[in-house]
Amino acid sequence: MVKTQELSVIKRAEIIGAYKCDVKPAEISRKLGIPDMTVRNVIKKFNNENTVESKQRSGRPSILSERDVRSLVRVTKKNRRATVAQFTAELNHALPKQVSESTVRRALHERGYHARVGKRKPLVTERNRKKRLFFARFAKAWSYEWNEMIFSDESRFVLFSNDSHKWVWRQAHEKYDVSCLVPKVAHSPGVMVWGCFTRDRVGPLIRVENSITGEVYRSILEEQLLPFMESLDASKIWIFQDDNARPHRTMEVDQFKEDNDILSLPWPAQSPDLNPIEHLWDELEKRVRKRENLPKNLNELFTALSEEWYNLEGETLANLVDSMPRRIQAVINARGNPTPY
Repeated sequence: MVKTQELSVIKRAEIIGAYKCDVKPAEISRKLGIPDMTVRNVIKKFNNENTVESKQRSGRPSILSERDVRSLVRVTKKNRRATVAQFTAELNHALPKQVSESTVRRALHERGYHARVGKRKPLVTERNRKKRLFFARFAKAWSYEWNEMIFSDESRFVLFSNDSHKWVWRQAHEKYDVSCLVPKVAHSPGVMVWGCFTRDRVGPLIRVENSITGEVYRSILEEQLLPFMESLDASKIWIFQDDNARPHRTMEVDQFKEDNDILSLPWPAQSPDLNPIEHLWDELEKRVRKRENLPKNLNELFTALSEEWYNLEGETLANLVDSMPRRIQAVINARGNPTPY
């Protein structure tokens, strides 16, 4: 017997409407093109139950029990980057009856787990997690202090970067959970730049030709930072922020800062999410990518970066500095782990 499609609620309502208007079942069947027996069954159901709605069917029982699904979730959390095929193989190893990949995928979706591109974040060691949390609690009460801060950093820009995505299985709210993050790593050579900015203006942007050593970094501070600081409002006590990269913390650099009265902010390691200049680098890259004529070599790339750097608006800088209290609170909320910033 050929299985026919179930009548919709609207069709059944049409049958009952015609029936209430004293149209005979045979005539309803002919005009609507519905089998006579089907029409009579709809009318009978209406007379007995006073409804045209179908009862909810239980459907085919799930192959996976609730216990099986819990095991699947544990397997997923143990290896976020595995494929459905790998999940299925591991689950089938423990089940008496084999299940398909589509069954496993459907069970994960029903639990809210979907394959998503993993967010790239530097991994934070337990030692640095505690330092980040300590710093955030210490700086939580700051307000105007951020307006007298000089934020700095180096960044590398490449002409052709590897944009391949790493997928992880997670629920919607787990986007920034440590187990769902993809570690960032340094890759292709490009243009290395150093820059700094305050709430009101950007400082110099320079190209660093060689590897940054303590000696190179001291020269940057002497030739770029000092002249910039001298151009700032002398009535304010300016604090210089740089990260804990090894060249930034050599004895030579520390001595130079002390000799030139540069107040340096104690900065926790592995904390790019606390430094607003990271977002400035992102903005810089977006602006270069939007150019009609993209850079074809590294010299053109640095020229484009410089032009866009000095065109950054004061409002953009101010908004980034104003974000510092929120960044600090985010680190506290994450107990020192990476944050969405």
